[in-house]
Amino acid sequence: MILGNLADGLTRGVEGAFGAVNEAFFEPTIRLGVTGLSRAGKTIFITALVANLINRGRMPGLAAAAQGRIEAAFLQPQPDDTLPRFAYETHLAALSGDTPRWPESTSGVSELRLSLLVRPTGLLAGMAGARTVHLDIVDYPGEWLLDLGLLDLDFAAWSEKTLARVAARGELGADFEAALREADTSAKLDEPRAQELAARFTAYLQAAKAAGYSDCAPGRFLLPGDLAGSPVLTFAPLAKGPAPRGSLAREFARRYESYRREVVRPFFRDHFARLDRQIILVDVLSAVHGGPAALDDLRQALADILAAFRPGQNDFLRQIFLGRRIEKILFAATKADHIHHSQHARLAAIAEALLAEAKSRADFAGAKTRALALAAYRATTEERIDHGGEPRDVVQGILSATGKRAAFHPGDLPEDPARLLAPARDGAERFLDGDFSAMVFAPQPVSLKPGEGPPHIRLDKAAEFLIGDRI
Repeated sequence: MILGNLADGLTRGVEGAFGAVNEAFFEPTIRLGVTGLSRAGKTIFITALVANLINRGRMPGLAAAAQGRIEAAFLQPQPDDTLPRFAYETHLAALSGDTPRWPESTSGVSELRLSLLVRPTGLLAGMAGARTVHLDIVDYPGEWLLDLGLLDLDFAAWSEKTLARVAARGELGADFEAALREADTSAKLDEPRAQELAARFTAYLQAAKAAGYSDCAPGRFLLPGDLAGSPVLTFAPLAKGPAPRGSLAREFARRYESYRREVVRPFFRDHFARLDRQIILVDVLSAVHGGPAALDDLRQALADILAAFRPGQNDFLRQIFLGRRIEKILFAATKADHIHHSQHARLAAIAEALLAEAKSRADFAGAKTRALALAAYRATTEERIDHGGEPRDVVQGILSATGKRAAFHPGDLPEDPARLLAPARDGAERFLDGDFSAMVFAPQPVSLKPGEGPPHIRLDKAAEFLIGDRI
């Protein structure tokens, strides 16, 4: 077994070295991870990014596009035949049809390769022809991100942390807490009782997610896929106590370790650790609308997630001997089209303050980071209306719930992010400046000119930060 592991590791190293040499001297490849928590808009971001790189009329902020150096962009077969292809055409059709709708959310890992034919700049511009740069986009459910924090927690530590969170969320976890009090976890394992406890715990996670909380790990409990009903998803956090051999407590601890070993680590090794650029999409507006508890929960979740990244500088020798490192991380506050542009800078400032703890870790490791407010697919227009004799800036769009067009002013975000983050850290019940409303808009029908991609807000700026230096 040990020799087999060593041989496997050596084989991976040789394959990685060959790949690094090929990328460095022939056709460079950028592996971009698109991650974020639920409802942040990962599927929409990927679809809109690819569409706007193929038709670059709305991408002036991407220098290579503005300079006309991208001669062509085309989809190619992805390099990993074991992964599903990201359903770009299906998602784009959903957004751009006669009755546009938001595409389905991510339910598993998928990949897409977009190849760019790019002319060089500087001294090489007159000496070399266009070269091909591959952009491999890896998409996976945001819920799975939360599992990366489990790599540093054994069953006892995870149980203590999770049970404290359950208690803090009040009635959301009352049913699970009641079932836990009735259970004799030191008694011999009874599989129906184990399944009941796991089901109650899963129901709590689903309720917490519906209530706007971000940290709802383990993520596969929410999106089990082909693991549904398996023992590896049949456990729950338990209070400290005796765990004799053959007991429910001992078995839950074993299954938790199996979950980390068989589910979390392979995901990290096969997908996460191979990325060199990363965008983390964050629905800050919904968290603000959810109140101080939801906002602080998002802050803590993002800090835990980034701890599992491998940030730093990529270079030729480092890729060969140490593997890839995340070179650039973009924190994107999504749904910027839900507020007037005059508040976009405030939204970006809140995102940067919210992510300060996580961001400082990445900066310390040498990765370049940036916070940005964007809308990958713009669903609203801006107007100024008269309200009580005073002008008010609003956004107008089609409400998803009713299908009717409405003008909307959600409230003003504070100039100082501390006015939101301080109450969140202190456990306040509500923000002192009042509530911030949130609406869900449907995509609007659009008529695109030749060479134009779908409308967006700062998607070109995001692309420039993430891949501009490589093209």
